[in-house]
Amino acid sequence: MNYDTARKRMIDSQIIGGGITDQRVIEALGKVPRHLFVEEAMAARAYGDSSLPIGEKQTISQPYMVALMSQLLLLKGKEKVLELGTGSGYQTAVLAMLSAHVYTIERIRPLALRARKTLDQLGLLNVNLRIGDGSIGWNDEAPFDAILVTAGAPEIPTTLLEQLDVGGRLVIPIGEHHSQMLVRITKEGDGTFLRENIGECRFVKLIGKQGWNEEDRGTLNTN
Repeated sequence: MNYDTARKRMIDSQIIGGGITDQRVIEALGKVPRHLFVEEAMAARAYGDSSLPIGEKQTISQPYMVALMSQLLLLKGKEKVLELGTGSGYQTAVLAMLSAHVYTIERIRPLALRARKTLDQLGLLNVNLRIGDGSIGWNDEAPFDAILVTAGAPEIPTTLLEQLDVGGRLVIPIGEHHSQMLVRITKEGDGTFLRENIGECRFVKLIGKQGWNEEDRGTLNTN
């Protein structure tokens, strides 16, 4: 299979055709080899308009959603970004091409190790990866210019709002188990937060202290 051709077709039909206008985002998705972030048996489907399983009951988001969430962060190239839910590492790679440095957290060790290996193979050295609870963020490296959450949360974690710099953007899916609203939060100069509802979406659940309970995934963790 000619992956370069498949990637160009993805850009033309799904990304530009889907209404993405940020040229830097378009270029990043045009460069990142998405097929390397899925199992070899799935490689031929990597550039299709759908999410794909990556193991551990997790998925890699469809290309358009990766592009949309990246565009919503309004990255110019000098930002410090926090990503919660490394997963395959594909969204991480896109963010690494759009910003100065990415801090990413994955709670599932096998996924984290696999993502780290792929990111290293691509020479994306501006990524720090931690294995742990992403719902509490990365306080040691805060504040962040942008925060991206790639899992659905029942509500906006207060820790993430605290770790957002003034003028920073937080993009996160908020809602129930099987349906969420993609939301962008911007921290204003007076410390208040502007909320924008972008559209309906569906992500796996954010498990953690400020997300869903790991033992009973239908129960909100209030710790």
